[in-house]
Amino acid sequence: MLGPFPRNRRPFYLVLVCAVSSICFINLLFLTYAIDNSVIRLPNLNLFTATTNPVIGEYANDEHPIGHLMREANRQWLAYDNGRSTSFRRTVAKYRETYGRHPPPGFKEWYMFARKKKAHNVDDFQQITGDLRPFWAVPPAEIRQMAAGLQFSDGIAGVQIRNKKIVNSPVDGWRIDTMRKSINRIVQYLPDMDIALNIMDQPRVMVPFEATQEYLRTEALTRSLPSDAQDGFTPGMDYLYKKGSSIEEHVNPSWFSIAGKLYMDFAKESCDPHSPARNDNLTIEDTDKLYKSPSGGFVTNFTASSDLCTVGPVLGENHGFLFSASSNLITRKLIPVFSECKVSVNNDIIFPANMYFLDDKRYVYNSRHDYEWKDKADTLLWRGVTSGGVQLADNWQHMHRQRFVHVTNNTEMRSETVSILSETGSGQYRTYSSFYPGKFSLDHFDVGFIEAWGCIPNCSFYDDVWTYKKPKDFSEQFKAKYLVDIDGHSFSGRWRAFQLSKSLGIKATIFREWHDSRLFPWRHFVPMDNRYDDLYGLMTYFLGLDPQASPVDAFSVIEPYIQNHDFEAEVIAAQSREWAQHALRNEDLDIYLYLLLLEYGRIIDDNRDNIGYSGDGSELDHFDDQYPFSPAIRDIVNPPPPLTDEQ
Repeated sequence: MLGPFPRNRRPFYLVLVCAVSSICFINLLFLTYAIDNSVIRLPNLNLFTATTNPVIGEYANDEHPIGHLMREANRQWLAYDNGRSTSFRRTVAKYRETYGRHPPPGFKEWYMFARKKKAHNVDDFQQITGDLRPFWAVPPAEIRQMAAGLQFSDGIAGVQIRNKKIVNSPVDGWRIDTMRKSINRIVQYLPDMDIALNIMDQPRVMVPFEATQEYLRTEALTRSLPSDAQDGFTPGMDYLYKKGSSIEEHVNPSWFSIAGKLYMDFAKESCDPHSPARNDNLTIEDTDKLYKSPSGGFVTNFTASSDLCTVGPVLGENHGFLFSASSNLITRKLIPVFSECKVSVNNDIIFPANMYFLDDKRYVYNSRHDYEWKDKADTLLWRGVTSGGVQLADNWQHMHRQRFVHVTNNTEMRSETVSILSETGSGQYRTYSSFYPGKFSLDHFDVGFIEAWGCIPNCSFYDDVWTYKKPKDFSEQFKAKYLVDIDGHSFSGRWRAFQLSKSLGIKATIFREWHDSRLFPWRHFVPMDNRYDDLYGLMTYFLGLDPQASPVDAFSVIEPYIQNHDFEAEVIAAQSREWAQHALRNEDLDIYLYLLLLEYGRIIDDNRDNIGYSGDGSELDHFDDQYPFSPAIRDIVNPPPPLTDEQ
């Protein structure tokens, strides 16, 4: 048995142990760096934070429509970022200017919570206000009755908050369990309430257009700024859920199923009478002008491109959710249902999807498995299953995922032509309507299904259609520069990870999520039409097309030519990553959910017109000095160094 170290040698051994440990740590760093610098990201010993490096280069000096769209997006973004509040005084003043009301009770504590978690923007919660506006026209007690009655309704799971705690409930499942854990992190700040959580993939509430407009007109009339508003919720209100209590018939949700039916037959009633969904005089060409560029057909208005009142007529039988949904249980009544997503005609209350709170390797981004842009492949990648709706032998060709796989398949597209833009000698572009995309897709697209399911009676009709590809680990997908995100049964859980990555996200969707107002198309991602008719125009812009000879003038183009715009793609990818690290963090999910439930708590309060934060914000001046806002998002682009005489 060894005896104790001699007292006079203890400092020597302590120094020796520290030296050996340091050498081992440094060797480990260099070994890991040598194995895969681009994936493990160990330069500068920046082990635990994800950073975005500047992009060095210059924008192309041409007149391509995408260049204009990027510049306009940057202009809007600068106005957005430079216009944010940077003090509590300004935050409350801006809230009142925007919504005509005081912030809800507990807003000061929410602000402190958000600032301690380094929220970059404390103004942009338009989705919350938009979702809750119609409920100002419904008596608070009636909303509470509806929420109580929904606790065990079809496709609904309930969350009950009493005395700053979540009450145990017999209903379980991954969605409701995740929601309870999320709320439990902030429950100490919330009043008593019942929350009706939609546990189906599809949204649930679809109020007719005329009724919604009446609700909104009533809401506008209720706006006020009482100087004596109380900064607290009303305790002891009735009509919260109690086991065994009866539910009045007028708050019955009256669910009915439209699964397997044409969604637009019901959705159009929630559209403006003058919209394409209800105006038969508008052609497809008329509709395209509302959200696509005249040259190239690129998406200029991403909100309109996902608006069913605009695109529903052309997508009605070309998107699985819209004509062959496996389940779709809805109501025409305005009821308080919390959902992870919705389409434009829904009145669900959106919250950050439970999928984003899960540590699921299929959807979670890990920067250790990413690559620098220069090390990624010039490839557009997508993997998935044949989800999106019930598939039959005679309807699968109209499913949105199947259409995408078809249009990216070199064999299928070998004899087909598509329209793209081709560059002329003067830096201008013109339409080239007879581009054969087969070879381009073969060289640059890695797209395919990994398996088939969701078919009736089985998926054997796919046997002679698809060659299934091997699944790719989520981390493997980041080897590609271009990652496409398209809908499944509902929203895609991959999008947040794509935004955080060093790849460029390309998005086509009809679904709305909590973060939509924060993400600027053409600055943070590339929008794509749900018909995919702009896909080759997008990808030939970024990847380029080489002709046999460069064009000399506008009339000498024999085959399409376009210089590559790899720099522009890298810029959008870097801007996306930089912003996602400020606005799509786990902390931002909690910040959003916290404010959503404060606003909901006010909506259901019998004294909602007389409660709220009525101060000027000055009591947090010292706090703001302690927790200053981060500076505006930096310009990610650095010009290249000037050439030397030798160069």
